Order: sequence, then C-alpha cells, then structure tokens
Amino acid sequence: MGGGGHRDTAENKNHPPGKLPLHNFELEDVEEADYCPIEQVELTVPATDDPSMAALTFRTWFLGIISCVLLAFTNQFFGYRQNPIGIGTVAAQIVTLPIGRFMARVLPTTAFVVPFTGWSFTLNPGAFTIKEHVLITIFANCGAGGVYALSIVTIVKALYHRPINPLAAWLLVQTTQMLGYGWAGIFRRILVDSPYMWWPGNMTSISLFRTMHEEEAREKGGLTRQQFFVMVFVISFAYYVVPSYFFPLISSISVLCYIWKDSILVQQLGSGLQGMGIGSFALDWATASMVGDPISTPGFAIVNVLIGFFLVMYVMTPITYFNNIYDARKFPFFTSHTFDNMGHRYNISRVINQATFSLDMDGYNSYSKLHLSAFFAFTYGIGFATLSATIVHVALYHGKMIWELWIKTKSNMKLDVHTRLMKKNYESVPEWWFHIILILVFGLSLFACEGFGKQLQLPWWGLIFACVLAFFFTLPVGIIQATTNMQMGLNIITEMLIGYIYPGRPLANVAFKTYGYISMSQALSFLSDFKLGHYMKIPPKSMFAAQLVGTVVASSVYFGTAWWLLDTVDNICDVSALPEGSPFTCPGDNVFYNASIIWGVIGPMRMFTSKGVYGLLNWWFLVGAVAPLPAYFLNRRYPEKKWLQLVNVPIIMGATGGMPPARSVSYIMWGAVGMYFNIYVYRVHKRWWARYAYVFSAAMSAGIAFMGILTYFALQSYDISIDWWGMGADGGGGDNCPLASCPTAPGIVVPGCPVH
Repeated sequence: MGGGGHRDTAENKNHPPGKLPLHNFELEDVEEADYCPIEQVELTVPATDDPSMAALTFRTWFLGIISCVLLAFTNQFFGYRQNPIGIGTVAAQIVTLPIGRFMARVLPTTAFVVPFTGWSFTLNPGAFTIKEHVLITIFANCGAGGVYALSIVTIVKALYHRPINPLAAWLLVQTTQMLGYGWAGIFRRILVDSPYMWWPGNMTSISLFRTMHEEEAREKGGLTRQQFFVMVFVISFAYYVVPSYFFPLISSISVLCYIWKDSILVQQLGSGLQGMGIGSFALDWATASMVGDPISTPGFAIVNVLIGFFLVMYVMTPITYFNNIYDARKFPFFTSHTFDNMGHRYNISRVINQATFSLDMDGYNSYSKLHLSAFFAFTYGIGFATLSATIVHVALYHGKMIWELWIKTKSNMKLDVHTRLMKKNYESVPEWWFHIILILVFGLSLFACEGFGKQLQLPWWGLIFACVLAFFFTLPVGIIQATTNMQMGLNIITEMLIGYIYPGRPLANVAFKTYGYISMSQALSFLSDFKLGHYMKIPPKSMFAAQLVGTVVASSVYFGTAWWLLDTVDNICDVSALPEGSPFTCPGDNVFYNASIIWGVIGPMRMFTSKGVYGLLNWWFLVGAVAPLPAYFLNRRYPEKKWLQLVNVPIIMGATGGMPPARSVSYIMWGAVGMYFNIYVYRVHKRWWARYAYVFSAAMSAGIAFMGILTYFALQSYDISIDWWGMGADGGGGDNCPLASCPTAPGIVVPGCPVH
C-alpha cells in the first residue's frame, strides 16, 4: 500500500531495499556497503558524505539564533490573538539561504586565534553549505515549536488572576522543554541508530534541502527540482490569498447543506466542519494539511487512519448519537465544548470556589453534572484505548527487536549506510551528556514545584510520577511515530491520573500534564531532529549544541514575550472584560483553562465513574489492550497475507486524535491527497514521486506560510475585510451548515435552532 508497499515481501532473508516487513524486523550481523531497508529513504536521502564540509560556523550561530529569536517572538505574540498565526521553519529555511550565500561572498576570511588556547576560527570558511543550512533550520525549529508550559503561566496570571514568581515561571518553561533531552539520550540508540526508525516527516525537509543546494541538469521537457519548487511555491503563494482572505468558504464546501437548507439531519451528515462531512470537500491545501503532511505520511499509515476515522465518525458516533446514549441528542453532533443537563454551555463559575480555587460541592450539586457531545465522549474513550493498544502493539510486534537492540553491542547491530557513515566520520555524543542534563533539569524541576511557596501545587512525588510516565511511553510512542509519522498524545491519561490521585487542584493537574506529556513530546522532537541530522550527515555534537542552545534561547524569548504581554495588555485573555474588537482573546489558553477546571476541579472521579455520566468509557482501556491481538495472531497464522502486516491498531484507534481542531473535511482531503500521492503516484509513477513528491509538499506549505504572513500584516491586522456570502455563514469561513450544531432532543432551547 503506497508508502508501506516496500515492506511487502519477507521471503528474501537479505531484505533488499523496499522489501522489509512492517513488523517483523530482523537484526543481522552482515554489513552491506549500500544497505538501506526503507525504500523512501533510499529514494530521498543521499548515501554519501563530505566530512570536510563546514557545519557549525559563525554563519550558523548568527543566522540560527536570529531565526530562533524572531520565530519565537512572532509566534508567541500572535498566539494570543483571536486568529493566531504560526510561522513554521520552512519560512526561515527559505529566507536564510540567500542571506547565508550573501555572507559567504562578503565576510572576511581572516582566521582569528583565541589567546592561550591555540583555537582559531573564521567568519567565512567558504561557500555556504547544506550542513550549515540544516543546523540553522534546527535553531529555527526550536523557535517555531511553541512552549506548552506558557499556557500555565497565562491562565495563572490572566484567568485565575493569581501572582506567580517570575523565576518559578521561567524555570517551569525551561525544565518542561529540556527534560525531554534525558529521554532522548536514553532511547537514541533505538530510535535514531536503527535503520528501521526512519521518521517519515523528515523526508520533506531533506527533499527541500537537496532542492535548494544541489545543482542538477534539466532533463529535456522536464524541470529541475529547484525549478519545480519555485513554480509550485509561486502558485501556492498566489492561490492561498483566495481561501485565506477573499473566499474562505472553499476551505470547506459542504454540498448537502446547499440542497437541504432546513434539515438538521442532512446538515449533520453533510457538514465538513460540524458534522460527518459526507459529500464535503475543500480547495485549500491548508485544510488537508491540518491533519498532518499528507505526502510525508506513508500510504499504509494513511489507510489505517482513514479506517479509524470511518469507524469513529461514521459508525460509533452516529450509533451513540441517534440512539441518544448519554443524552447525546441534547448536544451538538460534533463539538469539544462542555454542557449542562439542559443542553447549554457549562457555566464553570457556578461550580468553582473563587477563594480557594477548588470545587464548590454545593454549587455543583445544585447545578448539573458535566456533559459532552457524543463525539467528544468518544474522543476520551478512544484516547484510553489508544494508549493501551500502543503498549500491547509495540510489545507484540517490536518487543524482540527492542530487546536485541538494547542488549547487543553496537558492533553486532546491522547498520544501514547512513549509520555506518556517521559512525565512521564523526564522534558520537557521549551518553553521560544526556544523563547530566536529565539530573540537572530534574533538580531544577523539583525546585520549581516545591519552592516558591508551592505555587504550582504539584508535590515532589507528582513530578516523579510524571517523569515515570514520560519515560515509559517515549519508546512505544516513538516507534509508532518513527515508522508512521503519527504521534500519540499523553494529555488525556496524564490529566486523568493526577485528577484521580490529587483532585481539586487545577494547577497541579496542568503542571503534571505538562511534565508528563510535553517532556515525552519534546524527546520525540529532539529525536526526530537527531534523525534529520543523521540523514544529512551533521556532526552529532554540532546537532546537540544547536538543539540545546536553540531550546534555551527560544524558551527564554517565548517566556519574555508572554510575560511582557501579560503585564502590559489590560484584561488579556479575559474575553468578558476585553474591549470590543480586541484581538487578545487567547482561544488556545482559554481551552487550557477550561481543561484545568474540568480535570483539576471537577475531576475524573465525577466524570468517569458512577458519580458521573461516562463511567463506562473506562472499558476502552481493555478494548485497546485486546484489539491488537486478532491482527497479530492472524498475521502469524497467515504470513502470506501481506496486507495483514500493514494493519496498525494504535493508528486506527488514534486516528481521530486531531479532531478538533481538525474536522471531517480535513480528514477527507488529507486522505484523498495522501492516497493519490503515496499509493497511486508512488506505484505508477515512482520516478516522478522520488524526484518531486516531497518537494511539492514543501513548496505548497511554504507558499501558504508566506501568504498567510502577508495577508495578516497587510490586511487582517488593519481590520481590512470584505463582506459577501463567500466568507461563510459566520463571516469566518463557515460552511453554511448552521443547523449541524443544533440539538435534536425534544424541549432543548438553543438560540438559532428549531425546538423539537
């Protein structure tokens, strides 16, 4: 199947390129000069290296840190706004190339000697190299990645209106970003050195780097990759002004809603934004890429995701909704909002004691239990199942490989051509570097939690428990991401566990979630970057330095920007107190705030037990643990059925983890684009796919990024807007399906909806 088709055959014991079975990885001691088991890697990554090429130079530090600072400031500043704008690394990747080449032409080549050391350096070691460009992009990636812990600082200062020590806040930000280095170092040998852990998401970046730096002859009647990139970039840039500004409606065209304008049922079925999305489509790359890059995701993973999406959106959720399980018809078909028992938005202020920031039992008992939409309830159930399925799946399919990789010496592990080149040409980062960082950062984390009057509410044992969770899940979740480009989140399980163990403390809940979830996520981000450097033959110590410095700099800039805005913008994030038209509504932080109330104040005890509405959802843990077994045993029983090797139960179960913000139309378009490129084009036009597919993805994303910046600064920031039906029902890109979010239970009154 497309991206996974290269794993079809297991009979050949030497596993030639493109013929590795998905799950039954084998470790051999034979070393082949050009061994590379993953066909996408073989087609995309050059199996050569020039160790003399400059990497960590003055140009790298200068452009890298500037890119890191600018992206961190810009993304945090605009992240507080009603329509946040995020600038990704591709923008820095494109802009820094001509600047780097300009510096190579004008900077002096004089060598400067550092006194008493004998060490010398030059501002200009020669031509601007691809390795410098990769390291600059690593710096930029640190600035573009965001800082999850800043949501804690924001809700404390802006929404809870409580003081927080700036040093405690800064330590919280730094330690949650840095703790992942420890897990990355521990699992680096498996998740980076193993040739089977290929991190598909990096293929797009590698293709773009090669497009920018490699000179190639233009074939007769064809285009070089650079020419192809420029052409697609210009088209994407010019076109994106249409869906982003002039005609947002084409970001989700829901055909059924235009035919049956007065039917709630049909609009629930047809809405691509608030319903099942039957018959909906989009003419916008941003809609498809909201789920992820459809081209860098392997074909077999796309099929697994679409199966999971179909089961959740078209089978389980409709059965639950139309049978009125959990009183589902009182609420919208698809939404992440919370409700009371009368179908209205849940009024948090009625159940919280403002003096103690804990649950007001009298208010809770006199008001209502917390209710969710049918889809959102399944989100939690499926989230439970995904975690247990991931553990069982990795144990069944990869347990032997993990054990062998763990106990074998490096000399006995079969290496692909890229790992052999790296070990031959460069000195590896010592393990103790990571261990020192882990110990130091853990100590600072303990100080941040236990010191400063325990402002974060999280006790020492809570921090240790969070670290244990992150450590435990980094490997299984990392294996899934390194082979499928899909990451499982720990936010649900971390919120639930601390909510049971330490209820009534919202800040403890979000701090535990951040240390447990984000340290794992950061570890996987570091490992993905390590693998990018591995494929691009960057000296490991240079990669380590760029990541470490970039993380510290980016975290500090993010923190400084947020603290400045929180102190200078009156009533920032407090929607009820902001002046009309203020852009500083902080939509993401308000969701984070509500989660701290739901999980930290009301708590899972009053949601997922007999005291709440959704106690039966706990059975999904068992469902997830059992679900991988049939596929595994069928695979063992019928090894000739090659398609069974491509079944990935955790991916199926976690398919809808991106909903919302992704919607049905996003999955439909993502699947359509991904299957076209990674199944049809990959099989029928493999030469074109190898040359242009990842370049096409990078160019489309780059065009959107630059046009998004331009329209924001030139038009939207000045409130220059147009008013016509193409803007959508709500003037902001809605799909003209207003009835899709209406309840259908008798007697429920919601403004704008008919009463049954």
